[in-house]
Amino acid sequence: MKFGKEFAAQMVQEWQEAYMHYSKLKSILKDILRFKQKNKEPLTMATTTTTTTKGALNRRASLYRAFSGLTNRYKPVSAMKNNEDEVILVSAVQEGGVEGDYQTMFLMSGEEGGEFELLFFRRLDDEFNKVLRFYKKKVEEVMLEADELSKQMNALTALRIKVDNPVVKGTDMVNLADKGFSSNSSSLSHSHPINGGKQGWTHMDVIQETEMSNEEEMKEIDDRHFRPAPLDVLDHVKINVELETPIATLRSVIKSSKSDLSFSKQELRTAEEKITQAFVEFYRKLRLLKSYCFLNQLAFSKIMKKYDKITLRNASKTYLQMVDKSYLGSSDEVTKLMGRVEDTYVKHFANGNRRKGLKTLRPQAKKERHRITFLYGFFSGCSIALIVAIIVSIHARNLLKSQGRDQYMVNIFPLYSLFGYIVLHMLMYAGNVFFWKRYRVNFSFIFGFKQGTELGYREVLLLSSGLSLLALAGVISHLDMEMDPRTKSFRTLTELIPLFLLIVVLSVTFCPFNLIYRSSRFFLIRCVFHCVCAPLYKVTLPDFFLADQLTSQVQAFRSLEFYICYYGWGNFKERSNTCEESEVYKVLYIVVAIIPYWIRFVQCLRRLVEEKDTAHGLNGLKYFSTIAAVTIRTIYSHQKQKTKTWLVLAAATSGIATMTSTYWDIVIDWGLLNRNSTNPWLRDKLVVPHKGVYYAAMVLNCVLRLAWMQQVLGIQTVPFLHKTALVAVVASLEIIRRGIWNFFSVSFLQLNRLENEHLNNVGKYRAFKSVPLPFYYEYSADKST
Repeated sequence: MKFGKEFAAQMVQEWQEAYMHYSKLKSILKDILRFKQKNKEPLTMATTTTTTTKGALNRRASLYRAFSGLTNRYKPVSAMKNNEDEVILVSAVQEGGVEGDYQTMFLMSGEEGGEFELLFFRRLDDEFNKVLRFYKKKVEEVMLEADELSKQMNALTALRIKVDNPVVKGTDMVNLADKGFSSNSSSLSHSHPINGGKQGWTHMDVIQETEMSNEEEMKEIDDRHFRPAPLDVLDHVKINVELETPIATLRSVIKSSKSDLSFSKQELRTAEEKITQAFVEFYRKLRLLKSYCFLNQLAFSKIMKKYDKITLRNASKTYLQMVDKSYLGSSDEVTKLMGRVEDTYVKHFANGNRRKGLKTLRPQAKKERHRITFLYGFFSGCSIALIVAIIVSIHARNLLKSQGRDQYMVNIFPLYSLFGYIVLHMLMYAGNVFFWKRYRVNFSFIFGFKQGTELGYREVLLLSSGLSLLALAGVISHLDMEMDPRTKSFRTLTELIPLFLLIVVLSVTFCPFNLIYRSSRFFLIRCVFHCVCAPLYKVTLPDFFLADQLTSQVQAFRSLEFYICYYGWGNFKERSNTCEESEVYKVLYIVVAIIPYWIRFVQCLRRLVEEKDTAHGLNGLKYFSTIAAVTIRTIYSHQKQKTKTWLVLAAATSGIATMTSTYWDIVIDWGLLNRNSTNPWLRDKLVVPHKGVYYAAMVLNCVLRLAWMQQVLGIQTVPFLHKTALVAVVASLEIIRRGIWNFFSVSFLQLNRLENEHLNNVGKYRAFKSVPLPFYYEYSADKST
């Protein structure tokens, strides 16, 4: 792999604008190479010209060094011995006594084609100064965060002592950002910890560390660098109550989100969990910052060596020496801070076990397993074989013209269609994951997945192909169209197959054991629960993203309702039911359809109250119009004698909801149709480089949005297609539309849709989760904390 591709592959995507623009500099070098090849002259003439030019330039360089005040700080020794080899002079511009941007003087600009090389060094300086400023800014930020984490750790240590032994008067203070500590010191924060607050101890007790070798040295450093911190620090601290539960939300209505410490073990456990998460995320930030520094230094080295190779000069040594001596190459704050964070985490949260602590701080990259690829390929092949077998069986037995066809389509087809909707949605999600990874959308960060637990497209395909195999096996064993002439009923075991499948799916989903991607299953269950309790939980991106997915699964909810009616009150042995005649069923048929839209509506209201953004209110009105459209259209479809009044109401509400939703999808969620954009009628920043994909997606979205109006448009039946099959086709088209929406969705008004979250992160350079800290210091603004 060429370095340019490897460089792009290892970038932190949210910081990609802050990296050295390697491809731009490489393109300038290509221009230089083309010019040299085009203007290649005879050797004698070139030699004469070079000698004359070099003499003139040597005189210019001597005068420049004499009167410019530049030092030879960044010149290698070899260049100082031989002035004729000098190509560039690099200097740092002094701004108020502080070293500022770097500038490079190209000494061979008088040569033919020198303007190209002069341009190269100007762009090179711009890129280096950009990288340097960004790195300095990020280092300053992490040092401030280290100070805040130190305060949090002091409060936590005091709280641990207070909870376990209220008699103790003091403990040791922690200071992560103390630059006086050495990077290899294993005793940065040797206040004496408790493992989860489960064992009593005093501040003089020292835990046994399994991987600390030099205890005397540690004690000496403890005595030298730590001073006792009184427990009265807790008098200035309150606990941050995050509105993560319905009870916390209701309490926040009547009192502040900051509460006094109660010194309970539950409070201690919650604080430890939050600080642990903060340490892990902070350490990840330090690792990425260190990688940023290394990658850019490597990029400057590569581009300068490429310059030397093309121009046959020796400028890389001088420039790279400057890079090494600059803040980018000489700063070691990040490395030292990483060491201090490691030591503090091992000491306080891993009971001194360094291997265990580093395993948490440095999670291993997810390994691609060949057996997953084999299994989903095997399951997919079996599923395709079953589909072929079903088609052959239907054709051979002429089941489409059988007397039991209508009975089967009304009673059995809706049961199996539920699994079809789920499998199709999973296939669309697998495609989303594949293209998100291909175009480097950081979806795991956006959704808040724990590092290493997110499902890749192979895992999603494995689950979907496995479920499709089970469902299709049930279908092929359930193709009996005629009752037993003796019992006048179908076989009970065969008729219960769909119910058994549903029980298996629900059992796997709620299985408490660490089987079949438990972390992902529990993440999904938690998000579903948040959606159900939408007004009482803080709305996060995974919650409203899942709620949007549920709005495309209305027919799946109705299938679940039919399961309850069919097996609860229907006569499944004879494949008959009276669900359509029940008024309760008709009402619930409407209710289950509007539940997903109602969830999104109340989520928008909650965000409107919290964020005071009117865009959320408008989004809520959009979902409310959809609720009205679904309700009226369903009532109209259930009428035996359809009236013109209900037809007009259904057409009007459905038309308004369709136009509103289509406009919101394209303009707000996708940020397209911007006439002033650099990309005509799209937007300035595109994740997919092919513009035609966006135009095709817009057209397809409009067409698929109209599919759900088939009832209002009077398209109730299609030749050779049963009514229930038509409903399934329309529902499948909506799922496909949702899959397309998932990838392209962008919210210009910061609605935190997926692609918009990625692009906005790039603009704000936010590549990390914001972890809430447990303690709040109540110091006045003029008082040091």
